[in-house]
Amino acid sequence: MQRYSAFSLFRKALGGHADWQRQWRSPEPKAEYDVIIVGGGGHGLAAAHYLAKEHGITNVAVLEKGWIGGGNTGRNTTIIRSNYLFDESAALYEHALKLWEGLSQDLNYNVMYSPRGVLMLAHNIHDIQSFKRHVHANRLNGIDNEWLSAEECKEFCPPLNIGAMRYPILGGALQRRGGTARHDAVAWGYARAADARGVDIIENCEVTAIRRGVNGAVEGVETSRGFIRAKKVGVSAAGHTSVIMDMAGVRMPLESYPLQALVSEPVKPAFPCVVMSNTIHAYISQSDKGEMVIGAGTDAYTSYSQRGALHIASHTLDAICELVPMFRRLRMLRNWGGIVDVTPDRSPIIAKTPVPGLYVNCGWGTGGFKATPGSGNVFAWTIAKDEPHKINAPFTIERFRDGILIDEAAAAAVAH
Repeated sequence: MQRYSAFSLFRKALGGHADWQRQWRSPEPKAEYDVIIVGGGGHGLAAAHYLAKEHGITNVAVLEKGWIGGGNTGRNTTIIRSNYLFDESAALYEHALKLWEGLSQDLNYNVMYSPRGVLMLAHNIHDIQSFKRHVHANRLNGIDNEWLSAEECKEFCPPLNIGAMRYPILGGALQRRGGTARHDAVAWGYARAADARGVDIIENCEVTAIRRGVNGAVEGVETSRGFIRAKKVGVSAAGHTSVIMDMAGVRMPLESYPLQALVSEPVKPAFPCVVMSNTIHAYISQSDKGEMVIGAGTDAYTSYSQRGALHIASHTLDAICELVPMFRRLRMLRNWGGIVDVTPDRSPIIAKTPVPGLYVNCGWGTGGFKATPGSGNVFAWTIAKDEPHKINAPFTIERFRDGILIDEAAAAAVAH
């Protein structure tokens, strides 16, 4: 990839966009590819990158109905952590976290990974018991997580209110390696890296049907830009996965919900970590631009809308004002919504499907961003080898038929 000196970067920064190079090509679709990835978000782009980098499969197209990063990748609160309860989940999210730690170097692109710590607050006896169980389970899996008293939470995050409130803070579980990254930089970095290895990234190309042959296997996809042939198709389309899979006659155990977030006006650095609270349904961190990034729980109704109900955001801000009273006078600049696809056990599906040549990566609920590199890595393995990696082997569609669930409803916390 092309590198620039400090002087040339400074000159380009002052010179407008006139001579800036495109970060990735904008090719016309070819008639046929070895692999098509449906969905140009972080997970789909990561899968394409690892298919090319680790498996030597470069005749790949990523099809995105809108623009790169315009879905959930650009509509989340960027939290990264791996402190999930069950062994299967811990292995998957820890795999992702280890990739996060070296991702900027791997992509030669600054994704602004910031391991500032993720603090999950306990407000009642149930929270204490649940989080301490998580701490012990994580330690058995070699994952950092520690229990803090209320006073220790205050010491780690001074703006917190641990005094009188409706739901007093009784302690918290802290993963120091957890943190945040820049969501759009992740999408752009993976897109550029995949493009550099020969992957075609095709925007404004909506998949309208999945064509199957007489033997039932995938033959390719019908799109708004014509039919594109491929023997392997990987679907990684977040909240719209069930719609796309239905085109191939595969019914998915998914429900899609709106999920909202807000940002405040920017202020000087004031909040040192990520704080999450399940009981009061809110979480908060501060962006590199100084905005307070605030998230809520999912809306209570299924929808494909990228908007949510006003009362959800209002209740979330009420909770934030109790948790961090000094933010009560902050003005909110904007809010937005994404579409999350949720499985019955709140764990993802990364698997082959009953249709030969069709693979799916979905069901991340509100935890998809943190898994991006790990998810893309094992999904690429599954597509390339037509068998699951040992990390994603438990995350099959068939587990719902067989009752082998990975119930992470508690570890998923408020909206993760």
